Amino acid sequence: MSFARYKQYIEDGDTIILFLGFDNTLSIRVSKGTISQTRYGALRHSELIGRKYGSQVHCPKGYLYVLYPTPELWTVNVPHRTQILYSTDISLVTLQLDLRPGSVILEAGTGSGSLSHAFVRTIMPTGHLHTFEFHEQRAEIAKKEFEVHGLSAYVTAVCRDVSKDGFGVDDDIADAVFLDMPSPWPAIPFAKKALKKQGGRICTFSPCIEQVQKTHDVLKENGFEDCSTVECLVRNFDVRTTNLIIPDLGDDNNDETSKMEKNQGQNSLSENSSVDSNKDETQNDKTGVKNEANNSTSKFPSYNLVGRKVEDNFQFKSGVAPTSMPGHTGYLTFATLYL
Repeated sequence: MSFARYKQYIEDGDTIILFLGFDNTLSIRVSKGTISQTRYGALRHSELIGRKYGSQVHCPKGYLYVLYPTPELWTVNVPHRTQILYSTDISLVTLQLDLRPGSVILEAGTGSGSLSHAFVRTIMPTGHLHTFEFHEQRAEIAKKEFEVHGLSAYVTAVCRDVSKDGFGVDDDIADAVFLDMPSPWPAIPFAKKALKKQGGRICTFSPCIEQVQKTHDVLKENGFEDCSTVECLVRNFDVRTTNLIIPDLGDDNNDETSKMEKNQGQNSLSENSSVDSNKDETQNDKTGVKNEANNSTSKFPSYNLVGRKVEDNFQFKSGVAPTSMPGHTGYLTFATLYL
């Protein structure tokens, strides 16, 4: 299999994603004769070979789906060798670095390779990623992983400390540089030499604001412009069902008539104070009958004093935003190198 191209049928040796439910996936490598344990029971790999990607697979305790791996699915299933960037930050980095098919990228800090897979998907088929990792064991694991995933033609993985030895590539070759390092500022002069001078972009990822401040100073010293720092957080809205109480405002058709009759009755009482009390009682009785008739024909439901519904009322869905934004991933600092 290859992350670089899609195929329909599962073969022995493929890396696949098992969809077990919402927010629950698992990555395995298909190996004939092997059995994997899932929340739905044992899964025999031999039963997967030859099936179409996207197929539903029966297990002793339920069903699951077999999906073709994508950078987004790999990000949530990658074996963590270091802290990784997730799709929220990855999407912003890809956009702000102005990446496209054919771009050449230098990445310092391969780590678990989460961002590397997204970079390759963006720059294919004519671009190239040069990724550097100072830890020898992690660099070897990442290199083998790129080979297994069919990305060797698009990635060059090297064990190298770029903050001391530079990137080891030709000058003016890179369209963008990404630095995921504890101290990115020693590598900024090397990045300047490697970047093209027609608007090359650089991005650094730092968890602490003190690192960001130091990075800004060194970027400006090396001639970078348009420096900006952002923090990208996911804001989940809570969807709730809201009940809207419909007020009883009376009958719309007889509202004005009732007001006029009431005013006329008050004027007649004030001007003719000597009218017979029997007539007043008769008039009040008629008014009372009329009001009762109006209330009985009202098209609005009635409610008790505390506002709870007696009959069905109007319901609608609404999104409620959180009052606070917990969590912190890191700060992304972007800058541009002009002529």
